[in-house]
Amino acid sequence: MSDLAPAWSLAQSCVLRTDLGSLYHCDCMELLPALADASVDLWFADPPFNLAKDYGDGVTDRLGTADYLAWMRAWLLEGVRLLRPGGSLFVFNLPRWNVEAGHVLNEAGLLFRHWIAIDIKYSLPIAGRLHPAHYSLLYYSKGRPARFSRPRIPVPVCRHCGGDIKDYGGHRDKLHPDGINLSDVWYDISPVRHRTTKRRAANELSEKLLERVLEIASQPGDVVLDPFGGSGTTYAVAERMHRHWIGVELGDCEPILRRLSGRKPDVTPPRRGDAANGMQRPGVTPSLRRDAAKGTHRGDT
Repeated sequence: MSDLAPAWSLAQSCVLRTDLGSLYHCDCMELLPALADASVDLWFADPPFNLAKDYGDGVTDRLGTADYLAWMRAWLLEGVRLLRPGGSLFVFNLPRWNVEAGHVLNEAGLLFRHWIAIDIKYSLPIAGRLHPAHYSLLYYSKGRPARFSRPRIPVPVCRHCGGDIKDYGGHRDKLHPDGINLSDVWYDISPVRHRTTKRRAANELSEKLLERVLEIASQPGDVVLDPFGGSGTTYAVAERMHRHWIGVELGDCEPILRRLSGRKPDVTPPRRGDAANGMQRPGVTPSLRRDAAKGTHRGDT
């Protein structure tokens, strides 16, 4: 991985190297400017959602709207710079914030591919609003995508009777034996909540989601960058799927190190997930309080 390692003054922040990747314990905006232009094939970002989560260590997830959007714009533009021609960029966030991310990426000249809706398995109604039922996964590419594979998924069946949910217009017998084409609405991504799989108390993404993203837009040997390491889901999947990777985490790297060393999860999950917090209640505005040390965020991946 030496050809991918940044030549920068904070190289001592590297806390892990494998045959395929490197993990840096620092603010992503310290690392990203040190990386070479057009050096990444796939960018996946699952930033914090600005919901005032408690990440510990004096780091807050609570910015004013203008500050959050300016911070988001900064790392998005780094992602645009780092992508190779034909590379793909994914951003997982609330619809409220991904609308703004889309504006940045459109202005930067990237090609819009999809707004993918990830079904929320657990959420609560919010007074005065429609029931929030999906997270947003933006998918852009730098020109025509160099890598694109359209996965097939099993034909959906009723979990009670086992029968097909749709009749397919009477053409069920003509469906492909490997299943149906994947759409831009994903109902089959379950949240990570069980103590045997959850790596930390904060939210984390399913490996199934990252497997699908990497299958769609990369191939073995490509370079994947995730600037918000979280629990290390992207890096674990990249290792298994033989992709090179560059990882960054501002907060506690121990969950990532445990995961990549093969140690079992050691976390008691909270009583419920945080999907219900995905929409701000009317009249409630986050306070303008930055992280005392960094003024930035940590990730959920």
